[in-house]
Amino acid sequence: MRLDVAAALIDGKLVPGGIEIVDGHIAAYGLSRNGNGTSIAAPGFVDLQVNGFAGIDFLDTDADGYRRAGEALLETGVTSYVPTLITAPEETLVAALAEVPDPGDGAANGAHVLGVHLEGPFLSAWRLGTHPPVGRRDPDRALLERLLAAGPVRAMTLAPELPGALDLVDVLVARGVVVSCGHTDASAEQADLAFDRGARTVTHLFNAMRPFMHRDPGIAGAALARDDVIVQIIVDGIHLAPETTELVWKAAAGRVALVTDSVAAAGIGDGSYSLGTVALNIADGAVRGPDGILAGSMLTMIEAVRNLHALGAPLEQVLEAASAVPARVLGLDDAGRLDVGSPADIVVLDDNLEVESVFMRGEARVVA
Repeated sequence: MRLDVAAALIDGKLVPGGIEIVDGHIAAYGLSRNGNGTSIAAPGFVDLQVNGFAGIDFLDTDADGYRRAGEALLETGVTSYVPTLITAPEETLVAALAEVPDPGDGAANGAHVLGVHLEGPFLSAWRLGTHPPVGRRDPDRALLERLLAAGPVRAMTLAPELPGALDLVDVLVARGVVVSCGHTDASAEQADLAFDRGARTVTHLFNAMRPFMHRDPGIAGAALARDDVIVQIIVDGIHLAPETTELVWKAAAGRVALVTDSVAAAGIGDGSYSLGTVALNIADGAVRGPDGILAGSMLTMIEAVRNLHALGAPLEQVLEAASAVPARVLGLDDAGRLDVGSPADIVVLDDNLEVESVFMRGEARVVA
């Protein structure tokens, strides 16, 4: 099969020419073209934080819900994602983990499910955001073991300053689970201890964490100052001011991962929705809980790409922030990149950065 695009994103550069796909993998790129179109091929997007989508809340769904959400995510260019479960009582998390499709099932449910992101329950009581306090717990090795045994946990957000949190970091790193610091009141010094132990990323930088101050930079300052930490940001114009996004990009381009933090309302629009037990209010594109605190977003990944590019970030790097960089967080070699031999999970974009088509293992799954 030949994909006749104007260029393809290869190792961070747009290489002119089309792509040849054989047996679901890329066989060649830079092929001479048969047409005059301006479309570009990029790696399928990888979203590290998806609470829900297309009417589905992952904390309360089943296999059919994952199928519906996964198919809808494909339409936004996402070919791989990490369903996220917010803080909840143990029995709720265990039940939700039991419903997660096996990551080995491939694209049977639309976009690839890469395993679960547990956003909690070991979070700061001071930085919970809209996470229900009833589910919050201090670090507990036995509870962690039960959660890891309950389903395919791929990543966990925790507050590294909590007593015993660094011991949990050691356990998670040893098990191959990505540790992200978030919902935290950590100082820069406390954050650095976690990063030195193997935490490799930060959940929605600046949101639900100790504020950056000139003599107390907190975890945000620590993360931006280190070359070995990937920072995740929600570029919806609501979670971060444009100037803040520009500052993050100038400080950390190449280790910025775009995430959506989307909730069930994303991909649909206004209506009555929930995030776990939290009732959501949606107004002017902002998702808030009953107390007015932000509670996820309506953002899609292709919108995040357009928003960051509109702030002046080079397109090639923006596309990597939606694909290669989040794949790097998870240590993936078979997602977020296009190269000879790599799986043909591809999003084709027109010159307005609209999704034109999406391919999973070389099979067209979305055609505009």
